Amino acid sequence: MIPRDFIDQLLSRVDIVDVIDRRVPLKKAGQNYQACCPFHSEKSPSFTVSPTKQFYHCFGCGAHGSAIGFLMEYGGLPFIDAVKSLADEVGLKVPEDASFQHKPKTGPDLTETMLKAAVFYKEQLKSSPRAIEYLKKRGLTGQIAARFGLGYAPAQSTALKQIFDNYDAPELAAAGLVIDGDRGRYDRFRDRIMFPIRNTKGQVIAFGGRILDQGEPKYLNSPETPIFHKGSETYGLFEGRQSIREAGMALVVEGYMDVVALSQFDINYAVATLGTATTPIHARTLLRQTDKLYYCFDGDNAGRKAAWRALENTLEALTDGKEVAFLFLPEGEDPDTWVRANGKEAFENFLRREAVPLSAFLVREISRDINLATEEGKARMLKEATPLLQKIAAPLFSALIQRQLGETIGMRPNEVNALINPAVKRKWQKNESRPTSPGRTQPSICRVMARALMLRPELAKQVDPRQLPSGDANAQLLGQLSGWLGHLPNMPQPAGILEAARGMEFEQAVAALLSEVIDLSESWEPEAEFNGGLDQLNAAWKRRRHEELSRVPLDQLNPDEREELQSLLRN
Repeated sequence: MIPRDFIDQLLSRVDIVDVIDRRVPLKKAGQNYQACCPFHSEKSPSFTVSPTKQFYHCFGCGAHGSAIGFLMEYGGLPFIDAVKSLADEVGLKVPEDASFQHKPKTGPDLTETMLKAAVFYKEQLKSSPRAIEYLKKRGLTGQIAARFGLGYAPAQSTALKQIFDNYDAPELAAAGLVIDGDRGRYDRFRDRIMFPIRNTKGQVIAFGGRILDQGEPKYLNSPETPIFHKGSETYGLFEGRQSIREAGMALVVEGYMDVVALSQFDINYAVATLGTATTPIHARTLLRQTDKLYYCFDGDNAGRKAAWRALENTLEALTDGKEVAFLFLPEGEDPDTWVRANGKEAFENFLRREAVPLSAFLVREISRDINLATEEGKARMLKEATPLLQKIAAPLFSALIQRQLGETIGMRPNEVNALINPAVKRKWQKNESRPTSPGRTQPSICRVMARALMLRPELAKQVDPRQLPSGDANAQLLGQLSGWLGHLPNMPQPAGILEAARGMEFEQAVAALLSEVIDLSESWEPEAEFNGGLDQLNAAWKRRRHEELSRVPLDQLNPDEREELQSLLRN
């Protein structure tokens, strides 16, 4: 465990501009620095680094963070390693308490165990004519097998005893390599083609095993372990990351063999989820790599259902400027069989020609089996769409898809918007927001105040939770942040606030607030903005409290309430 005050000290010593510039050349752009984003393919620079706030943000893919976060994202380093790397650069020694020094074996030890198993399985493939023949029948060459580190798990129940002297070691079970059953311990993977699953650093963190003959399950995956969480990992991303950036697109397919088969035909930008539906983490990770994301599914009912789950979980990861589409293959086909029958050029032409944009797929699926000729059908369609539209964080895309939906059901976009947004929030924004000039939208008071706290966290103790309006998401966020910041032992700088929020439920909200202030002029006065908002909140609360007390007959108010009402009348 690294003390919080050491993280703050480290971030005050390092200069994020120097840290990033040594790896990604930056150019001065006003008060900040810019570059083409290293995390996704782009022609115009949208990657911004603030020397005053010690924070980076890409307005294209949404990547953001402190100097620590950059080393983790760019170099694929774990948090501890990123901290140690920065500390070495500025001559600081990382303090490590006893609980950190004597942790039981977890990540690094398990990756060593997994690597040892991967080498063993790879060697076993060389001596198994049956496994080699299976791969040849699937059209795979030795070069592709080597690229993905394919191997073979022998049929013996305890084959791993050949490489692990202590077969009863707890790390073998912790890594998911063995199972402890009623009759003792045995290998999890037996008589299967082995697909190593690597993290962004290239470390083997899990395996997928494909049975050679008939049997169930056809594919067997490693269980969840301290180093493997299937909801956040994708097969083939490590091998294909450079190709994804060069192609400007990523293709999500359903299985390991699809990824490997496509690579055989020089389509190296494919990845696969690991026996689970696409999660928001999958989508967010991939959209950081590229601006175009394609999902490929079978054209049957099961394929449509899988595509719909992918759509639902991608909506909240979308940012404006990203493109997501869905490709449905002919029934009975998968990418493996299709590309082997038709070749790379035909597959890519089919992808460009037949892929359905996310917006069109959303409207098409919502309207399926609904009679849009009736008012009842239109109402049902809007009801089905509402929870999906509320997930979309990208404002431009949200507005355009609302317009498309409105055209389908014969409503104006502003009417659709009014129906999908909670009335209480509209009332607050209408009555309590600061006056705006015609045609210009201002953020809510609470949003402005929360934004100011990113630069002046010491103001947090001035927020009175009682004065925050109910039903306003920004007010709820302001309440959370002010309570949290008010209890920090010291007041960190912006980058330190983000690091302090790491792993907390509002981490992404903190990052979003920092991205909003990264380009604000140095003349912007957060304290004045905060105090102005505080005055408005106080005045609005007094009005609400006066109305609340006035509705009660005087003889039913207790002495304190009568005195409070008199005070409100005087003010």
